Amino acid sequence: MVTGKNYKFWFCTGSQDLYGDECLRKVAEHSKIIVEELNKSGALPFELVWKPTLITNELIRKTFNEANDDEECAGVITWMHTFSPAKSWILGLKEYRKPLCHLHTQFNQEIPYDTIDMDFMNENQSAHGGREYGHIVTRMGIERKVIVGHWADKKVQERLASWMRTAVGIMESSHIRVCRVADNMRNVAVTEGDKVEAQIKFGWEVDAYPVNEVCDYVKDVSKGDIDVLVEEYYNKYDILLEGRNPEEFKRHVAVQAAIEIGFERFLEEKNYQAVVTHFGDLGGLQQLPGLAMQRLMEKGYGFGAEGDWKTAAMVRLMKIMTAGVKDAKGTSFMEDYTYNLVSGKEGILQSHMLEVCPTIADGKIGIKVCPLSMGEREDPARLVFTSKTGPAIATSLIDLGDRFRLIINDVECKKVEKPMPKLPVGSAFWTPQPDLATGAEAWILAGGAHHTAFSYDLTAEQMGDWAAAMGIEAVYIDKDTTIRNFKNELRWNELAFRK
Repeated sequence: MVTGKNYKFWFCTGSQDLYGDECLRKVAEHSKIIVEELNKSGALPFELVWKPTLITNELIRKTFNEANDDEECAGVITWMHTFSPAKSWILGLKEYRKPLCHLHTQFNQEIPYDTIDMDFMNENQSAHGGREYGHIVTRMGIERKVIVGHWADKKVQERLASWMRTAVGIMESSHIRVCRVADNMRNVAVTEGDKVEAQIKFGWEVDAYPVNEVCDYVKDVSKGDIDVLVEEYYNKYDILLEGRNPEEFKRHVAVQAAIEIGFERFLEEKNYQAVVTHFGDLGGLQQLPGLAMQRLMEKGYGFGAEGDWKTAAMVRLMKIMTAGVKDAKGTSFMEDYTYNLVSGKEGILQSHMLEVCPTIADGKIGIKVCPLSMGEREDPARLVFTSKTGPAIATSLIDLGDRFRLIINDVECKKVEKPMPKLPVGSAFWTPQPDLATGAEAWILAGGAHHTAFSYDLTAEQMGDWAAAMGIEAVYIDKDTTIRNFKNELRWNELAFRK
């Protein structure tokens, strides 16, 4: 599925006319060189577009409003080459509505000790101009990303690239529409939430449909289309019969093929990018959607189980932010299941009844058909695998009644100590930072859910930047977390984010 526009970012350089035309000519020349070199670096996931030097109220305001109106512009990167009087930026900043980055850099990397004079000092005073500009952005209370360092430094380029993905997530958030098939699981608190406030804060549209309305699309899928998709399954995945009759097994797989096609057609026709299901209300479906939902997530759709629309939207958001990442390791819906509490081997087994995205799989992926006690339907087909190893993040967006909070936990995915041949689902095993006991305690104190939006390809910083842009609270659980400090942070946030 399409995961976003052909976004670009504008590079806007600030200066003034105190030092004459020759200085302004060099400012423009330096700015163009930076844009050209950054575009050639291969480090940035999106194209930078150079804009003429901004030196007047009128031009700054006009440029920022043009950025607002350009659907392909996902954000503006500002750089103060020389001193730029900050009052000139007020109206433009006041009317600007997209992600903003302040790149605090300068053209030269090293002070030219042998030749430096006052002409050079006046022309190359980013250290001066950037502080003037930074002051007015802070005074106006505008959220922005500040990145400091030389523009050619790899770390600076990586931070710019990272912010660009966050900016695209901010832009695309307002285009996320979640289809709720049936309702939330009865008596479960964490999957509930204020959908109106979510639309105000994040731009998400969350709509409900009777399950049988989607079932009609599943029933209308032709046998020919089902057969083609089943053949794709059989060519792509290992078929794990485990004693089942091959024809009977294939019939169960075909049911999931019809569900995948039918659901995707429904979502495309109605323009939804995320979907939730609930095993307690399956209507005319023969099976709980398993393999079908796994495949839709792989295509970029968000998903949440038991009606968890917040996690479905977050999975979609994170899929958008990671689109096109080189050597991506995957993003998925996930759920905390059970602990390993053996000393030195602590961790949490992550999975779900069926719906774990195969993008996170390590090695071969198989199809199994196994009984499922929930849903009172026939045995569903599902993809089974274990996850990749390495660092990742697990996030939980919760509704506290008076505000939203995003909880972000750095985790380390590991191989399980032994095989789990009787576990018929995709799974991951991770240890939360700083350790299981502290990580789990902090998660619980913060009110984190048992469902998570999980990714190997995003960082806590990126998700925290997204939360800041949305105007919501974010808390981090990482290697530096202590319970004493974490509890204090939660207390302070009660005041800082109180409506």
